[in-house]
Amino acid sequence: MAKYNTLLYYCYTTIADAEQYAADHLKFCKQLGLTGRIIVADEGLNGTVSGTAEACQAYMDAIKADGRFGSLEFKIDEVDEPSFVKMHVRYKSEIVHSGLRDPHIINPQQQTGKHLEPVEFMEMKDRDDVVILDVRSNYEHSLGKFKNAVTLDIDNFRDFPAMINELAQYKDKKILTYCTGGIKCEKASALLLHEGFTDVYQLHGGIIKYGKEAGGKDFEGKCYVFDNRLSVDVNSVNPEVISKCYNCGTVTDKMINCANPECNEHFTQCDTCGTKLEGCCSDACMSHPRKRVYDGTGYYVKVPQPVNVKQGKLQPIDE
Repeated sequence: MAKYNTLLYYCYTTIADAEQYAADHLKFCKQLGLTGRIIVADEGLNGTVSGTAEACQAYMDAIKADGRFGSLEFKIDEVDEPSFVKMHVRYKSEIVHSGLRDPHIINPQQQTGKHLEPVEFMEMKDRDDVVILDVRSNYEHSLGKFKNAVTLDIDNFRDFPAMINELAQYKDKKILTYCTGGIKCEKASALLLHEGFTDVYQLHGGIIKYGKEAGGKDFEGKCYVFDNRLSVDVNSVNPEVISKCYNCGTVTDKMINCANPECNEHFTQCDTCGTKLEGCCSDACMSHPRKRVYDGTGYYVKVPQPVNVKQGKLQPIDE
């Protein structure tokens, strides 16, 4: 039995005094011995945390006891070791950067696409009147995606609004959006509805929940995750590797970050090229003076950033 759990979750809900909540939440997570990365905003909560099964259960109990987070669902993975090294909690303007000049033109608490449970999504996705839309970034869908999904050439989700015009050809279709855990789809589907798309759906719980409840059928490759695992298996029904080594073209599903911190490119790289290039995407990055030591994982701990508190002071996030 695994000693640790990793929890993935989000909730769009109004958090009063969210800056102070972020500072207090950091202390609470550290008291439980958790590691992870959490974003707090006025519009809600978005996080991935990891720790012992007991600590994670205590965390889930505390969150669910707060009436503001009544609709929150935890996706739970059993892991052999914690999925993070440190605990980060940051206050930001949005829990997912929408890329909109005025992010208030949409409100996921009021209107989003129709939520489809994994089995419902599986039953709908192959219909002729349906388009499956991946709203994630290039490096994510290059590692894995649903069969026949429409993918977007974007480096970050904040680039999504600029792609709306390219999707106009699908306005007469049922649009089934999906992402890792569901959080991006809340804003993507809301924006599609705002822009005149009339039949919009989203995969409730995202790829992770689909893998757990529908066996991951027809999801090709692996799913990128934002912790030191970097990717997880999804499909236990008809799995297939679709990604290739960025350097040599060999089929591989190993995702890493470039060892050059000024590049930090997310890409797939086989072990042979990883050893040869010391975890870098190119010879130029390999010769960079700030190159990090490659330990074979391609995951690097980010430098801690401060959390703003209401009194105007800065509290270091790793205190």
